[in-house]
Amino acid sequence: MAGPRAVDLPFRVRYAESDQMGVAYYANYLIWFEMGRSEYCRELGYPYTRIEEEGFVMVVAEATVRYRSPARYDDELIIRTTMPEVRSRVCRFGYEIFRKGSGELLAKGETVHVIVDKETGRSTRMPARYIEVFSGVQKDQS
Repeated sequence: MAGPRAVDLPFRVRYAESDQMGVAYYANYLIWFEMGRSEYCRELGYPYTRIEEEGFVMVVAEATVRYRSPARYDDELIIRTTMPEVRSRVCRFGYEIFRKGSGELLAKGETVHVIVDKETGRSTRMPARYIEVFSGVQKDQS
């Protein structure tokens, strides 16, 4: 088995995301993780809109970020997103944020999600089609 598929999303730090010294505010990294996660699901053909239309939501149960170096206003960055773990009720996304060009790792982290029935608000088993799509990215495609 190969490692999990990685999806890269380039973006630029906006002025509103930085403080007066031009340093990106720490909480924005979680927003950037969401951007990467959304793009990851979209790339697999399961955008959040489709998941919600099918009656499910992926609730964040845990989030961690390890900061290594600050991002600054107008920096060009890349967020690399993977899904290293898929279980019947839980999935885990991994993230790395790099400075474009130099490749310097600025931060890494992960989010753990519980699958919830949108109507009842209760955790539920992930539909088999999700497990197939999400766990299939972990297998060697050759």
